[in-house]
Amino acid sequence: MRKSAKIPRILKIEAINGYKVYCAFSTGEYRVIDFAPLFEQWHYAMDPLRAQLLEPEIFRTVNLNEGTLQWPSVLQITKLSNGMEFEVPFELDPLVLYEVSEPDEERNRKYLIGSLVRNARKAEGITQEELAQRSGTTKNYISRIENDRSDIELGTLIKIVEIGLGKKLKIQVK
Repeated sequence: MRKSAKIPRILKIEAINGYKVYCAFSTGEYRVIDFAPLFEQWHYAMDPLRAQLLEPEIFRTVNLNEGTLQWPSVLQITKLSNGMEFEVPFELDPLVLYEVSEPDEERNRKYLIGSLVRNARKAEGITQEELAQRSGTTKNYISRIENDRSDIELGTLIKIVEIGLGKKLKIQVK
């Protein structure tokens, strides 16, 4: 049986600055989509429908619909195989948006869990291997966490911090 590939979806638009859209994706990443170079690359100025997005006031009307970006003020006609036609808001494929986006380093770093674990481990004077043994995981996983290359479940974080490092974990929602 073939495993279905998960298409990254946009969960939230964090901010819009000029032609840059800052998004939270279903992968757990914050990413930036810079449309300025894409408009040129995709030749939007040549297409009357897509050229509307070059107007800043129209571009800012972007919203989130079913995991992708949509512009309700830019309507396109969709024709079905049975001949029916209807207008739908212009939207872009979420996979394409993910592929052309770049990681938003500022938002991705705001939690800094990896460096917190690394600094606490070094302060205790133990190796990644020792921390892994104490917390019931692998050195490879500790390394991935410390380098922000892996998501971590709360239960695992508690084991690493409280059992492996002998510290207390405090989480706040502000």
